Amino acid sequence: MPSLNLYDTATREVGVFTPLVKGEVSIYVCGATVQSSPHIGHIRSAINFDILRRWLTKNGYTVTLIRNVTDIEDKVLQKALQEKTHWWELAMKYEREFTAAFSAVNVIPPTYEPRATGHITQMIQLMQILIENGSAYAPGNGDVYIEVRRLKHYLTLSGQRIDDLQPAADTDETYKKDPRDFALWKAAKPGEPSWPTPWGAGRPGWHLECSAMAFEYLGESFDIHGGGLDLIFPHHENEKAQSEAAGYGFAQRWLHNAWVTQSGEKMSKSLGNSLLVEVILERVRGIELRWYLGSAHYRSMLEYSEAALDESAVAFRRIESFLKRATQITGSQIEGTISSEFEAAMNDDLAVPAALATISENLRRGNQSITDGDIPMITKNAGEIRGALQILGCDPFDSHFAGGSSSELRDVMDGVISLALQERASARDRKDFLTSDAIRDGLLALGITIEDTAQGPRWSIMEKS
Repeated sequence: MPSLNLYDTATREVGVFTPLVKGEVSIYVCGATVQSSPHIGHIRSAINFDILRRWLTKNGYTVTLIRNVTDIEDKVLQKALQEKTHWWELAMKYEREFTAAFSAVNVIPPTYEPRATGHITQMIQLMQILIENGSAYAPGNGDVYIEVRRLKHYLTLSGQRIDDLQPAADTDETYKKDPRDFALWKAAKPGEPSWPTPWGAGRPGWHLECSAMAFEYLGESFDIHGGGLDLIFPHHENEKAQSEAAGYGFAQRWLHNAWVTQSGEKMSKSLGNSLLVEVILERVRGIELRWYLGSAHYRSMLEYSEAALDESAVAFRRIESFLKRATQITGSQIEGTISSEFEAAMNDDLAVPAALATISENLRRGNQSITDGDIPMITKNAGEIRGALQILGCDPFDSHFAGGSSSELRDVMDGVISLALQERASARDRKDFLTSDAIRDGLLALGITIEDTAQGPRWSIMEKS
């Protein structure tokens, strides 16, 4: 089996990926801070790591993927105040929106999806280790801090110098030994949720949450830690620091996906330029949104525009149309296969753009094969396209994309439309063009277009305007 090569943010190099345990891969991906509705920047990250997971699984690995939910954090509490609701009610509301958005674009659910608030005990245990070995301290006001100057390998992930850092802005500096020390635990404030600890009641710091949950589900060391570029510092840097200070090996490789940008700026709520998933899904289907968000290399910025989204959706519909024509011509659904060219692209740090080029070539050859009536070549090219789309999570025959229904319903729909087309063909043969046109217009009114080809009529669902 050819080696999979992946980039590592820590070494800034692409190298051969070798898991800690043969045949198994453990991945921790930072999930949503559930304080607002998901935008397409959030979903791009989930799609990128879903493609990695699918490729690993295709290559025979058993993958354990943890994606956490940050349901207690400053932003959650602030938003709850704004919306005049309980923090836990707000968190659950937006967690459900994220779950729906992930499902809409066919992201496989994580193996486990732990919430921060469900792992307070594990966080307290980790703090106890860090205090006992001198890496952390409790100044007596209920806070607990990491003493960054006692850490041997701090800032190796982001490559910064400690003296260049701004003071950590997560708590009052009054009780810190160094302004750059970051909070593991924040003392309780009036009206805020809190949990009891040996050092005082309070709530966890953001960084502590992920270290505790990664250890709980993946152990002291695991293969890959993922997330967006914006998490490298301070979140991932601080996760790494506190976990390694506790004696854990922690993540063996770090993967970070780039952002979706708009007018050159990172898509974020603070800029006011967020594009919510539910809004975009009024414009294109979930499968088309996934195709668009997954089309760039995961380490490359994706500049969003409506024109680019529409162009991408049209390109995908051409591929989808070919697969449906191939199925009609061959009389059966064609099984997916993986070409050597696609395999080489994916093993080269998940080079999706190069992988898409192989699909384009398959599409070109496949359409020529239809013109030539070459059934074996139609089958070969359709099979390689479908195999690639299965890895990219964009297989139009996947029951997930069957309009929320089963594959059997799709087959019924195919059959009913085929009967209508047979009646139309019979009407045309007997020169009953009034009936023929009425059938065509009736299907058009239902959103189904008919194209007459040398191989016979074929139908497709109308593109959204």
